[in-house]
Amino acid sequence: MKKRPEVCILPVAGLSTRNLPSTKALHKGFLTLNSKPIIQYAVDACAEIGIKEIVFIYSDQSCKHLFETHYATNEWLENHLLEKNKLDILKTLRDIVPAGMKFSFAEQKEPKGNGHAVLMAKDIVGDRDFVVMWVDDVYVPKKGSEGVLKQLLHVYDEFGGIVQNTGVFPDSEIVRYGVLEGARREGNIIHANGLIEKPAADKIPSNFGVLGPYLLPNEIMSVLPEVTKGTNGEINLADAIGLAAKRGMKMTGVITDVMRMDCGTNEELAKSNIKLSLIHDEDLRHYAKEIIKEIEQA
Repeated sequence: MKKRPEVCILPVAGLSTRNLPSTKALHKGFLTLNSKPIIQYAVDACAEIGIKEIVFIYSDQSCKHLFETHYATNEWLENHLLEKNKLDILKTLRDIVPAGMKFSFAEQKEPKGNGHAVLMAKDIVGDRDFVVMWVDDVYVPKKGSEGVLKQLLHVYDEFGGIVQNTGVFPDSEIVRYGVLEGARREGNIIHANGLIEKPAADKIPSNFGVLGPYLLPNEIMSVLPEVTKGTNGEINLADAIGLAAKRGMKMTGVITDVMRMDCGTNEELAKSNIKLSLIHDEDLRHYAKEIIKEIEQA
């Protein structure tokens, strides 16, 4: 069995312009999805597979301070909740930081792309394999299924190399993603030998688009400095992954049994809130039916 990743990189340096005005003073990671900050879904997923350290890639001190404050112990608040006997809320507060989890920070001084952001964590990651997650993509397991990272980890244990969450998309949508080359599907596993970031419509190599999260071998950190600006003018993680695959590194896509909650825009976040809330709350489903009737009769 290959040694499992123990560190996760969470790039949080973006300006979150698609979520304005909420993100003018607040990072999008603290926007809520079903009453929980979306950043917490990534942290909890990491804890589920034994990740010991999370590295936040931040853009400025105000951004860093938000994450430091959120993941620091607030003794005054905990004591207040204890005195008021609000034990359920106290447990929720303490569960923000999973047992044994360490939080580190690396600065991305210029917006040069997500690949450049990942590279900023190189010294902290050291010689460890690592996970990369995008904060505004939340994955909720379907009934009876495991979390997205756990599903990826099973494949990582078997094949090693690059393992990445993958979806199937029509031609009209696939051009928005990194697309697998030389793809060969076996059940929910996609074996591939390359990855192209956002290909032109007339050069689509397959309909398998990479979404993230990613489980990555440490060698990717050595490949990233070789990557030049991609079609979007930025240094892309997908381009480094594609280059490593072209050089012979094993690459596997996994069609995971999860629901994707897109929180990247205000509209998508609103839809995701409705969907996830209805999944978890039967009373709310009945209430929603009543509201729909009121609207239809208005």
